[in-house]
Amino acid sequence: MNAVRKHRLLTLAAVWLITRSAMLWLLAHDDLTRLGGGAVAREVWRLYHHWYGVLAHGAFPAHDPLWQYPPGAGPVLLSPALLPGLTYFQAFVTLTLAADAAITLALARAGSLRGAAYWTLGLPLLLNVPLARYDVQVTALAVISLLKLSRSTRACGAFAALGALVKVWPALVLLGMPRGRTTRSAWAWAAGTGAVSLGVLAALFANPFGFLRQQGGRGVQIESLGGTVLAFATHAGWPGKVRYQYGAFEFTGPHVRTVAHVSLALTAVAFGLLLLWRLRARHWSPATPYDAALGAVLLFTVTSRVISPQYMIWLLGLAAVCLTSRHTVQRPVTALILAATAVSAVAYPVLYGQVMACTWAGCSLMLVRNGLLTAAAVLSFARLWRSTAPPMPESTPRVSPDSQGVTPVVPV
Repeated sequence: MNAVRKHRLLTLAAVWLITRSAMLWLLAHDDLTRLGGGAVAREVWRLYHHWYGVLAHGAFPAHDPLWQYPPGAGPVLLSPALLPGLTYFQAFVTLTLAADAAITLALARAGSLRGAAYWTLGLPLLLNVPLARYDVQVTALAVISLLKLSRSTRACGAFAALGALVKVWPALVLLGMPRGRTTRSAWAWAAGTGAVSLGVLAALFANPFGFLRQQGGRGVQIESLGGTVLAFATHAGWPGKVRYQYGAFEFTGPHVRTVAHVSLALTAVAFGLLLLWRLRARHWSPATPYDAALGAVLLFTVTSRVISPQYMIWLLGLAAVCLTSRHTVQRPVTALILAATAVSAVAYPVLYGQVMACTWAGCSLMLVRNGLLTAAAVLSFARLWRSTAPPMPESTPRVSPDSQGVTPVVPV
């Protein structure tokens, strides 16, 4: 290791320690700072801890309307038991920081330190939220899956499957696998790992698929793209209200179901576009799997009925993976994601009361954040499409006959 790289690694480690200490301070003083009404930490010590008690008795909380997660979330929420000397809250935060450190280390070992620096500086923009959600753990599985591709397609597929069992979106990292043996191996190992893991979870816990019932009842969250439309509609006389249900603040009232259906239709369109890209793509660079993963998750995020603040953690992790390769075409997209992350932290937890009340300030914040995400999704897909499109055929030069009607031979 040369001296310059060693110095950069030490600087990166110092920045990680400083920023994570600041995040921990905000989390420990959640009630004092009153960010988000002091509710950021409550997700862990109240909701997750309650689910922990149910899971410890061998069943998923299927009858709880707030339980909307695949079976793989169970082991993650039970994992604080691995640190018996700590409270549930302390152990959960410790394991989240360990996953965060694992992501940073994996990105740093990938070659360029741009990705590791992006993640290290980008995550604290969300303030204390990442430490009180288990999305960092999910993102770690997706990041490691992508970074393992160049060394082991088996490990790549296995980590993607484990991530998909915790929160479905990591399955999208397999979309950009190069055709042929790489795709067959990664997808086969993902299917095998997923099937075996799901079988084990179904044998150990009752009601493993109860989350599907709760997902079907989800409405339009106030922070989603459709929610932004409805929020502005309140200023035009729309009589809808904001209500806490299914673990999020959602709109209720006339036309909400229509907006939800439009969101689902847009998600279907996004899936169709990604499938069309996959069929037409001809040129793969070493960064194409990374770029495709980021583009796919962006498209599914902006068309979703729910865009929670922690979704930005996924995008930051995938953007960081893209930046580990000099072949990536997503650099402008990573800048837009960083800007959207900063605005998202202002919307939640800082000014979430304004967002819930649909004030002009709250509506404007969500318009800017979702506008940045939409621009990032469109730009990401367009650059991905162009980077993998088949080359245009070279045009044959037209040669006119000479004055005697003889067409000269064109040297090749």
